[in-house]
Amino acid sequence: MVLGNIHSVESFGTVDGPGIRFVVFTQGCPLRCKFCHNVDTRAIGTGKSISVEEIIHELKEYLPFIQASGGGITVSGGEALLQIPFLTELFKACKAIGVHTALDTSGCCYVDAPFFHKKFDELAKYTDLVLLDIKEIDSERHKWLTGQPNKHILAFARLLSAKHIPTWIRHVLVPTITDSEEDLSALGSFINSLSNVERVEILPYHTMGVYKWKALGLDYPLEGIEPPTDDEVARAAMLIQREIRRPLVAVPQ
Repeated sequence: MVLGNIHSVESFGTVDGPGIRFVVFTQGCPLRCKFCHNVDTRAIGTGKSISVEEIIHELKEYLPFIQASGGGITVSGGEALLQIPFLTELFKACKAIGVHTALDTSGCCYVDAPFFHKKFDELAKYTDLVLLDIKEIDSERHKWLTGQPNKHILAFARLLSAKHIPTWIRHVLVPTITDSEEDLSALGSFINSLSNVERVEILPYHTMGVYKWKALGLDYPLEGIEPPTDDEVARAAMLIQREIRRPLVAVPQ
């Protein structure tokens, strides 16, 4: 029996891939994003131990709604790639009952080594879509923002492109931090170099997870920064899109 460390489950997700999604939030993440809205999922090796069979059993209760909407299952986090064996078995079981699978990841666990490639190649057989978070295109600013540089994350994006795995790129727009013209244009240029990107989502920064920081006794690093306006989101979309030769950028409605 394969067990995963799971934080929580959302039965009717509508923002993590197409259609209605059964969203599984895994526990554990190596990044330390200053805007994290799931800070309670950071600790590795904790969470509730749940089997693939238990998740499939619960998912089946919502299958008519999921299938009628063109939805599926999305595994998010935390960072799901910390638990590739569990994720592979879960996606394999989902494909066996005709459920669309999506992986929501930052790509931060990518390692250019045979052991990773072997495990990921197996996972890729059962993965229909990857939602890849590129939090900041400049590596030094990415390190300041998340605790890690982004070289391996961009390499993971190129790997997805080389394997022709359908991918949506997601970028959290944080005013004064991830919204410079230079960086947004560079992000658009990078996306244009990939052959597998089907959609680019701009996710406006929000403060809905700040209460979790306070509940855990943590100081929130971006105190005082307000969410972007509709005009700021539209500007970001324009700057990214102008570097891409096909219409891809989606803004929240």
